[in-house]
Amino acid sequence: MTKIHLGLAQWHHSKWYPCKSSSNQSLQQYSSRFSSVEGNTSFYGLPSESNLRKWSETVPERFKFCFKFPKEISHKQSLTHCSRQVTDFLNRISIIKPQLGIVWLQLDRSFGAAKLPVLQRFLASLPNDFNYAVEVRSLDYYRKDAIELQFNRLLHQYGINRVIFDTRSLFSNEQLTDSATLEALRAKPKVPVHVLATGSNPFVRIIIPMDRSLAKELVMQWVVKAAQWIDAGLTPYFFFHTPDNVEAPLFARYFSQLLNQQNLNIEVLSLWEQEEMQTSLF
Repeated sequence: MTKIHLGLAQWHHSKWYPCKSSSNQSLQQYSSRFSSVEGNTSFYGLPSESNLRKWSETVPERFKFCFKFPKEISHKQSLTHCSRQVTDFLNRISIIKPQLGIVWLQLDRSFGAAKLPVLQRFLASLPNDFNYAVEVRSLDYYRKDAIELQFNRLLHQYGINRVIFDTRSLFSNEQLTDSATLEALRAKPKVPVHVLATGSNPFVRIIIPMDRSLAKELVMQWVVKAAQWIDAGLTPYFFFHTPDNVEAPLFARYFSQLLNQQNLNIEVLSLWEQEEMQTSLF
């Protein structure tokens, strides 16, 4: 039985695999190593039925796609007047329902405390036969006050997971000036990390700097927390990022090595030939 899902933000990267490969070939290689993927493609538009079926046939049965709600719903409509789009989205991804993991909603910085009632109505309208998560980026939900308490209680009420996006090591090393880091600093949220499980599948996204040694302590903190969640009977999802994602697979493998030391039932990830080219990440 899977006790944790480890994955990345994408399954295709031109610098990951030994040989050039198509997206579907990449998915086959990726899913033979990792058990989940963030599935950001759905943020920009509905995946076609043919692609969904092709992806489903490519990956092992245990693999989980964590599709993101389209930005038309979350950003353009801000969760209002979008019932048709929600229905279309959920019906479409239901084609591969056995391989659906977390369906997650990412809200932008403008979705603050004043819109909490909108979120409550939206969550109440969702069918309960999917597993959901919500990521908020407004600081209104990170002040440990009545608003955050109300938000967390809302997620608890519906058994929805609160997405934790840990960008601390990235923003604590803003002196790095490579182009990938500068873009990540612009695009990623600078929010506190409040570690809590509001559902049965804690959903953690972690980005570390290009200088990986700057994140060793942070990685160990998450290893300990993952082991605690697993011991408590939860099944967390962890997704690993770097500013350009080139070494994200190595980051994930390193995490699995440390977690295996905490819990021998957790297997160490094996990678493709890149693993042999760079065996030391930290």
